[in-house]
Amino acid sequence: MTRFRHASLVRGFSLIEVMVAVLVLGVALAGLVRGITTALLLHKDSERLTAAALMAEGRVEFLRADAILTDGVTEDTGGEGLSTYRWRQTIAPTSVDGLKQVTVVVEDVGTSTKLYELVTLLFDPPVDPLREKTGATSQSAKEREQRRRQR
Repeated sequence: MTRFRHASLVRGFSLIEVMVAVLVLGVALAGLVRGITTALLLHKDSERLTAAALMAEGRVEFLRADAILTDGVTEDTGGEGLSTYRWRQTIAPTSVDGLKQVTVVVEDVGTSTKLYELVTLLFDPPVDPLREKTGATSQSAKEREQRRRQR
């Protein structure tokens, strides 16, 4: 009889307590895995949108540096390392002479989903034929007009 009495005094966890602890741990781990997965997906989306924004801004800066704005639509894919992106730029005249509306749209090549759109105005001063005849046109304006005619 003393042997059974000693066994009842031993403390431990019951089966139900262990099962509840495992259930709580499982729910916590599932929530943690879900949170990490969501964070990684959002990070990837953010990375794609940042690359698309930088590509669009780069196209506008290229046009600004080139200083020649020819009306029309131009399309191409991203360069090396950016082959999953496609950009389309549209240059259109506005009511102000020499002011152009530039729209650059960057899309995902695989899904054709628009990732980013940038719309801005750039000024391309028109060449004045009267100033050109009198020789009052600056050298840079002449060079710009020659490059424009070559295109």
